[in-house]
Amino acid sequence: MKKKLLLGLLPILTLVIFSFLSFTTTTESTKYKCLIQMTNYTGEGAYVIISLLDAEGNYEKTLYVQGEDEEWYHDIPEWWSFYGKRRPDIDAITGATISGGERAISVIEIENDKVDTGYKIRFETAVEDQEYYKDDLEFELTSQTIKNKVEGKGFIRYVRMLPQ
Repeated sequence: MKKKLLLGLLPILTLVIFSFLSFTTTTESTKYKCLIQMTNYTGEGAYVIISLLDAEGNYEKTLYVQGEDEEWYHDIPEWWSFYGKRRPDIDAITGATISGGERAISVIEIENDKVDTGYKIRFETAVEDQEYYKDDLEFELTSQTIKNKVEGKGFIRYVRMLPQ
């Protein structure tokens, strides 16, 4: 009798478990082509960190890293204090450094629920034996600003982002 009852409840329990699992939400995101145009400076290639900041200005996520040699990441102190503690795998979102006058195009992915909610995008830059700019370029992530050309104030001349 107990065995029959258990066998009868098994399909119901299975259905309940799958129902709970099917209600997990997935956040939709959009990919953006991100063009970074550098100023005409001399010296080594720049490390550029693209980060997502929450409404309070705290790091939430690393979106892209121009510069693959981890040995120099500590020279980007603001970002390193966030990234260096956890060191998640960022191999899939890295590329070569960018030298003076050059441009690079990368693809970054941003969750749609971050747009128009106070989040910001920050571009940090550092060049060996030269300056470090914590917020070479920073802007609020809105439907409008994400499509505009934004001027930098350090090694970056400007950034332009285009939704894919």
